[in-house]
Amino acid sequence: MSGDEQALLTKIRYNRLIDIFLSITAYSLQNHLRTNVKGIGQIEIDEVYVGVNNNGMQFIIPVQAKAGSDQLSVVQTKQDISYCFDKFSSLVCRSISAQFMNNGLITMFELSIYEGEVKIVQEKHYKLVPADQITENDLQNSRNFT
Repeated sequence: MSGDEQALLTKIRYNRLIDIFLSITAYSLQNHLRTNVKGIGQIEIDEVYVGVNNNGMQFIIPVQAKAGSDQLSVVQTKQDISYCFDKFSSLVCRSISAQFMNNGLITMFELSIYEGEVKIVQEKHYKLVPADQITENDLQNSRNFT
């Protein structure tokens, strides 16, 4: 797979990184969603997920993906969140931005708007490796975090 935006979205979807990152169960609803938002106009969201936590709370999750030299966009984040409030007002919006890093990591951010500014709620980094490259030491270390 190439290192483009679609490859990033595919890796996130296949490895269920939205579920892991947000600690919920999430499903892809649509990708490359082109829509209109009142007061903004036409926007495109890279991918939209719906999710639920173990208490039954429901979420709408817009995902912005960037690869290569593309940078995450504050404007796109605000548009994604506006879309969620406009179209899914009964669901909790949890906006995600993801980016390939040069060292093979996938960086994921949960973003929100506070006092008109986009703020990072959480940030995590993931390295996807084949199963045969996971050592006993890796497994032991992961047990220490549960």
